[in-house]
Amino acid sequence: MMEPSERPILSLVEDALRDLRNRTLAKLDGDLARLVYLASTRDYNTGRYAHDGLSFRFSESVTETVLAAAHREAFASLALSPLRVLVSQLEHYIRSGWAHPDELVEAWNSSEAYRILPPAADDPLTVRLFVSNVKIALAIVKAAWQEPQALQDPRSASQLPSPGR
Repeated sequence: MMEPSERPILSLVEDALRDLRNRTLAKLDGDLARLVYLASTRDYNTGRYAHDGLSFRFSESVTETVLAAAHREAFASLALSPLRVLVSQLEHYIRSGWAHPDELVEAWNSSEAYRILPPAADDPLTVRLFVSNVKIALAIVKAAWQEPQALQDPRSASQLPSPGR
């Protein structure tokens, strides 16, 4: 049997990607949560990706390649999805772990933290589309909290409870 260092790089990348999907990404609840996680593996000063678990099993080079590829894939999936899908993913992300969802919406609106989610070298038009759609999705979610009748309408774009409830 070949040592890991002797295996073809493509095979190592495929194994590492499978490992990332099965051990890490599968545990995250929703596409937006996966995108946020993958963006967080990138050092914002250098643009390099790091993941201790993958680096332990694979080389840093393979780890960086896999994280960058998974990040691009997760971003493209959300950036090119219909707005209703992004709204649904944002709602799901907020509901899945934020004690004060209104604070997250306000923080994202004021700091525009979502701007760090796209991969660094992605298509500028796709990045602008994503940023624009996130702004709209945030406005839809916020409006749903301010309009109690929107919560009662099953056709509403948002099913989030209002912050006061």
